[in-house]
Amino acid sequence: MSSVKVASYRVLGVVLRKVEDYKLLIKFRLSLTVVFSSVMAYLIAANGPVNAASVVILAMGGLLVTGAANALNQVLEKDYDRLMKRTANRPLATGRMSVSEAVIAAGFMSLFGISLLALFNPWTAFFGTFAMMSYAFVYTPLKRISPVAVAVGAVPGALPTLIGCAAAQGEITLLALSLFTMQFLWQFPHFFSIGWLGFDDYKKAGYQLIPAEDLKPHPVIGKQALLYTLFLLPISVLPYWVGASSVIATSIVFAVGMAYAWFAWRFFQKLDRSAALRLMFFSFLYIPTVLIVLVLDKL
Repeated sequence: MSSVKVASYRVLGVVLRKVEDYKLLIKFRLSLTVVFSSVMAYLIAANGPVNAASVVILAMGGLLVTGAANALNQVLEKDYDRLMKRTANRPLATGRMSVSEAVIAAGFMSLFGISLLALFNPWTAFFGTFAMMSYAFVYTPLKRISPVAVAVGAVPGALPTLIGCAAAQGEITLLALSLFTMQFLWQFPHFFSIGWLGFDDYKKAGYQLIPAEDLKPHPVIGKQALLYTLFLLPISVLPYWVGASSVIATSIVFAVGMAYAWFAWRFFQKLDRSAALRLMFFSFLYIPTVLIVLVLDKL
């Protein structure tokens, strides 16, 4: 093999490793779920034909803003990420990427991301900025102080649906607020199951996300997980009352919510790894299923 080919392979290897590091920096898969929620909410709220270019702009703006928030999160948590098995391989935690590089990348992503969202209206730009800032500079430091961080983090976590609706409708409507509330409430059982499973890892890094009792997850999280799934049920019919879904679609969404509540009930009863895993996996399905049903209902 010639020296030119060897050098080319080395350069390619460096580039590919850098791409993988940036995917880790922005939490690429998580960011895609955020973009999905925003785009689906846009499709639900849109009246008339959907402009494909608008969908692309919304998706790119959302991806960049979310990526910026996640990058800033890792800058602030790099020393703690080294202590957790789940996050120990992140580029800042391992030293493969410098803090200055990550901050510059976050700056450019936020600049271009907010600019793209601003092409819709001031609401989308405002909520995009608010989501990024509250996630990075309120939720992130609060994680080491109090379990109230879960509620605080659920606000930027639910804003993608609000942003999607605002992009389509140009204002904050009852539909936008109902989708926002659904995604807000959904996050509590979702995170309580994850927090229960990763309690020891979080404890190593000093995170206070889950109430503890005798160095173990407090049983109250089972009750709270169940209550939040029950709160979801009446909220899930709001799109019907505002004229955004049919009886059939609403019935399906309600049935999915009942299943979510059942898994939360089992978690509340058992508080073991098996029940937590089942609740966690079903929570991954809940929001995509609900949003897809509401979009298909418009066809």
